[in-house]
Amino acid sequence: MNQKYLIPLTTVFLLFLIAYTGVQGAGLQVFFGIVFPYLAVIAFLGGFVYKVFGWASSAVPFRIPTTCGQQKSLPWIKQNCIDNPDTPGKVFLRMLLEIFLFRSLFRNTKAAFNRNESNKLAYSWEIFLWLGALAFHYSLLVVILRHLRFFTAPVPACLTWLEYFDGIIQLGLPGIFISGIVLLAATLFLLARRIFDTKVSYISQAADYFPLFLIIAIATSGIFMRYFTKVDVIGIKTFTMGLVTFSPVIPQGVGGLFYAHIFMVSVLFIYFPLSKLMHMGGVMLSPTRNMANNTRAKRHVNPWNYDVKTHTYEEYEDHFRDKMIEAGLPVDKKE
Repeated sequence: MNQKYLIPLTTVFLLFLIAYTGVQGAGLQVFFGIVFPYLAVIAFLGGFVYKVFGWASSAVPFRIPTTCGQQKSLPWIKQNCIDNPDTPGKVFLRMLLEIFLFRSLFRNTKAAFNRNESNKLAYSWEIFLWLGALAFHYSLLVVILRHLRFFTAPVPACLTWLEYFDGIIQLGLPGIFISGIVLLAATLFLLARRIFDTKVSYISQAADYFPLFLIIAIATSGIFMRYFTKVDVIGIKTFTMGLVTFSPVIPQGVGGLFYAHIFMVSVLFIYFPLSKLMHMGGVMLSPTRNMANNTRAKRHVNPWNYDVKTHTYEEYEDHFRDKMIEAGLPVDKKE
């Protein structure tokens, strides 16, 4: 097995084992259930804000949007308003499609040699990557929103309706939450793509595999707690409300699997600002996406440039007028 994903897999397994045995064997419920989650939230918020402020304060003197369509030009040339926006409103539309529908990923293609046509280079549409990424992000969003019911009292009606539609499939008790199953399946798909796609595997590092294994472990432990081990939901609600109100209590009858689940979620919180997962906060600050391409309508000058003495045409003509007239060259001024 490749070390690039063997090490992250072993790390996630050890994290689960540390939390599980720490609670079951050493009785460290306070550390894994209270101390570490608080530290994780502080690290997440601090790291997230630090990263975002760092990106927001970075100077971007030039217009550098990524474009793949016709820029606004002459009136009789049709502009591609989404792929090459020139106003803030069109940029906003482009960002909406990018954030909520992953438009650039939808248009992604894969290059490969066609062995049936003398190794001719061919391009194919990677629709499954777009579907997998869309399923992963939206199912993760639903899972996070659905878990907010543990941290609110009373539970908002919108969360109740979300939980109702997410668990509309009834194949027994408790009902199956679609988002949890889709999240696990989509994460497994993204992991399989990194392992079995030769080109993707070549450029992948251990840091790319670690969050995938961690999310798989979190989703699997959550599914086990809901459908197999049947943890005390009332005790967990009391525990989470205690965390929110800063009056934490340790519930009785909640086993090590729950604390291992909480511990891995906390590790993900800490790891988030340090990893590529921060694209969640960075996508809205990317100058290749959030800038209007109006370079033909407006001149953009780098403010860092020092003043340069220019030689205008009028000055050039004043200097060489006699010689230009002698050579028969046209001049704007005769004298």
